[in-house]
Amino acid sequence: MIKAGGIIALIAGIFGVIAAIATLLIGGVGSALDGEGADTVIGLGWGGVIFSFLVIIFGVVSLNAKSKTPGILLIISAVAGAVLGGTLVAIFMVLALVGGILVVVGKKKDK
Repeated sequence: MIKAGGIIALIAGIFGVIAAIATLLIGGVGSALDGEGADTVIGLGWGGVIFSFLVIIFGVVSLNAKSKTPGILLIISAVAGAVLGGTLVAIFMVLALVGGILVVVGKKKDK
């Protein structure tokens, strides 16, 4: 389950980056047209980029993890990305959250 969770998180991170770029594009168009709140949308886009890259990093690290730490950091990054990344990014951060839970649950205790 650890490898499946890491792969799910990796895919979610890649799609999260694409969604964050789309959010930045929408915010840029809104800013060019002097739309109200366009700066907020641009900030959400950058938050989505940062946390999507963190999800990719922690997803790759969790593939060969010896502890639950990468899974826990993946869960934290997914929740923060869902809150600070905007609606489009939040959709994929839910998938990353599932991947993080799989990594944490899949890690067995060492005897």
